[in-house]
Amino acid sequence: MAMPTVPFSDLSKHSKRVAEIIDRFHRVRVTRRDGEDLFISVARHDHQREETADIAARMIAALLASDEGTRAVLHALPEVFPWVRHLSAAETQEFVRELVDATRDSVDLDVHSTLHRVIVEWRATARILADPELTARLTRALPDEDHGEVAAP
Repeated sequence: MAMPTVPFSDLSKHSKRVAEIIDRFHRVRVTRRDGEDLFISVARHDHQREETADIAARMIAALLASDEGTRAVLHALPEVFPWVRHLSAAETQEFVRELVDATRDSVDLDVHSTLHRVIVEWRATARILADPELTARLTRALPDEDHGEVAAP
């Protein structure tokens, strides 16, 4: 089911109509010209989404507690993230650990950017490893020159 979209101005001009749309579809995207789009949802729907993420994180963590479960997760991983085939076995296991931790953070701490960052960073790593020339350029030895201390960002 496609999520409906309404302009920001409808919230003040037609708030009752927008509320009816939210009741019917559980969630609506509110577009703004001068800022990021917003999502408005009924609390029950949002709570169910959080519960779904929590269950998924706990299920993966429970699977990783046994060798058989770990093999199942590693076997299924390429279906979800096809680019993992470019990672080594150790890198794939590290990715899974970070993925589980970040998923737990999104549920327990309501911090979703960490999960997004983990996926983006590991996908970028896989993209580099998929290109042998790029991998060679980025992993070659650096000159022995010391350019001094690097300032913190």
